Formats: sequence, structure tokens, C-alpha cells
Amino acid sequence: MSKTGKPLDIAIAGCGPAGLAAALFLSRAGHRVTLFDQFDEPRPLGSGLILQPTGLAVLAELGLDAQILALGQRIDRLYGRVSKTQRIVLDVRYATLGPEMFGLAVHRSALFSVLYDAVRRAGIAVETGRKISGAERVSDSCLRLVHEEGRSSGPFDLVIDALGVRSTLTSIFDPSHKPRADLTYGALWATLPWPAQGFDLHSLEQRYERSSAMIGVLPIGRAQPHGPDLAALFWSIKPPSYQQWLDDGLDAWKSNVLRLWPQTEPLLNTIRHPDELTLARYCHSTLASPIAPGAVAIGDAAHAASPQLGQGANMALLDARALALALEEAPDLETALKAYARARRPHVRFYQALSFGFTPAYQSDSRFLPVLRDWVIAPATRLPGIRKFVAASVAGIALDPRTHLRLPSPIKEAVSM
Repeated sequence: MSKTGKPLDIAIAGCGPAGLAAALFLSRAGHRVTLFDQFDEPRPLGSGLILQPTGLAVLAELGLDAQILALGQRIDRLYGRVSKTQRIVLDVRYATLGPEMFGLAVHRSALFSVLYDAVRRAGIAVETGRKISGAERVSDSCLRLVHEEGRSSGPFDLVIDALGVRSTLTSIFDPSHKPRADLTYGALWATLPWPAQGFDLHSLEQRYERSSAMIGVLPIGRAQPHGPDLAALFWSIKPPSYQQWLDDGLDAWKSNVLRLWPQTEPLLNTIRHPDELTLARYCHSTLASPIAPGAVAIGDAAHAASPQLGQGANMALLDARALALALEEAPDLETALKAYARARRPHVRFYQALSFGFTPAYQSDSRFLPVLRDWVIAPATRLPGIRKFVAASVAGIALDPRTHLRLPSPIKEAVSM
């Protein structure tokens, strides 16, 4: 609750990590929260992701760290090799930041379940089957949500846009907004049984052919308690080439993958149909301002990027915590939203810029960038100072996020070095 002691009527559009975490924080602060989701039963989309120390710290504040740790798989290293030469051109170790630092790879459904179950236990209202088409202003500071079927909900003192990269509420923050264009490369994702051998259970491994082909294997723990161990496999692809990929058939694709990384054969043998791989499209976009009177955008709705740095869900969780703290400490809503935007701006801008510059070295048609990556950038990252900066960047703490979190001690020590 704000310093005025007045609870707010808050609508949160979207049941992804950003929306669910924000609902938990704000409900616990005494606000009246309603979540809206377009699906008849909210569900996650996608395969695996890595929760960085920042994201884990937010979940710890929610009291959900033990649950997610029981489902996920500890990751100590991210590394990648050039397929042809086996030269290591990516090698990031969390231990560079301290022995207690690590990432946690999880299936998206595991993260969703932990957050959504907490929302249900808290008795937070969830309205399903509500596809939001926009919002209409009731007063200078209050908004209604407009649903695709013509109905509306509200008014609300605060509308939180957590609809993700394809949000239909972006015009609230940017009336001249144009649809976000996809990046040249996306990826095919599959969730598969973890192989008995051939891969490191504590590493994200990748193989590259220049920057136009990339394969990754990530251990992601279990989707539910006592479930089987799982792996996420991903393959770079241009979304316009997806139909050609289908036409060529699975055998042609598997042959290409095996040519670049023969050890993936046990994983590939479990894939029987193209529908077992999901096409993911990515874009890079940052709102000039994530706030408007009575509204705020968080997560991918405010700042979308390629997943190369593994920051998406973590940035969303940081946003949720920062927003809750701003509302708690500010004397009124307008001041709180301005404080939230100001507090998050440096961290968001830094990681958006880093992602924008980093992604083409691993996913592009460039002939020059892979050479620069392999023979200049990769050797430079082995220097002690740069090695630590790269590890801190991946961990989400290259810029100190303590403004937004009451951090557990291992993270606090790492960011203060």
C-alpha cells in the first residue's frame, strides 16, 4: 500500500511472470488486484529459460525460492564452440562472481505453476477468456480495459500492461506506436527427455556455424515435482523459412544438426513430428516511457529483446518488485509511477543495448561478426576484468539492482565487488 494508506483497484493484463509476480506483491501490500488472461485456463508458452540471481532474488522475496529450486536445474556455466574447429568462443562461469552464484534453468511451465499456484492460494481474482483489445480513459487517471468481445472492465486506478511483446495496450504509452518488427532470426524450441550421457547437467551448451546456424542444449529440470528430467533444444531459424523447413522434412533437418553436433543424436531420435518443435519469433523494442496516467508497462510489454542474454523473465520479475516498492514508498500514484520508471531506466537501457549489440554475433547473416567474435571478443573475455564483467552481465548484476531488491547476501556481495 502507498504511504497514503489507500488501497488501489489494480488491473493486471497478462498472466506471464511479470503479471503474476506483480499480482502477488501488490495483493500482499493490500491493493485490490484482478488479473486478466485471454486463455480459458492461463498457461505458459515456450520451453526453457534461465533464472539469473536477480530473478531468483525476487522469487525469494515472494517466498517461492524453495519451490522453484526443487524443480529447476542449477547452471554453473554457459559455453559454446564453433562446430567446425571446436574452438570455444563463449565461456561464462558464475563462479567468477563467487562460489554461491549460479543460474537456475527451468521449464516455463514450472515457473508459471509456482507463481500461478501462489496467486490462487492468495485468493487473487483471475478473469480468464478475456482477450484485451485496448483501454479507454474514464478520467485523467482512471482506465477501463476493453475486451475483444466488446465488454469492458473497470474503472481501475492502475492498469498494468503485462501482455508481452504483442501487447494491445502499447498505444496508452505511445500513441504513434507501430507494430514491432521481428528480428531476422528466431528459433525452433523442443522440450525433450534429458539424455543419459553426452551433455553436462550443469551447463548451457551451444554450437555455431558462423552466426547463421546455432544449436543449444539446456537442462531444465522438471516441469512438475517428481517428473522426468528434461532438456530444451533450440535451433536458429529465420521465421520466413519455417515453411521451407517443414517442406524439407525432419530427416533433412536432423542431418544438418548432426553434421554440426553429432552428440545431439539421442535428443533428435526422440523427435517424431515437426509439431514437437515450436517456432519462436523475437523482436527488439523499448518503450520511450513505460508509464502513462494510471498505467504502467512491465516485462516484455515495456522492453522486448532477443533471449541471447537470458534476461527476459528476470527483467520482468525485477520490474514487478520495483513497481511494488515504488507504490509502497511514494505518497501518491503519479509519484510512484515516475519513481518506478526512473529506478528501472538505467538497468533496462543497459541490458537492451547489450542485447542489441550482442545478438548479431550469434544470430545474423554477417560474415564479419563471427570472425570478430571468435578471434577478438572471445580471447578478450578471458582477461580477468572482462571475464568478471561478462559473468556479471549474464547474471543480471552488471548494473547494481539493489535499488529494487532487498537482495540475499550472495548477490549483495557480488554486486558490491
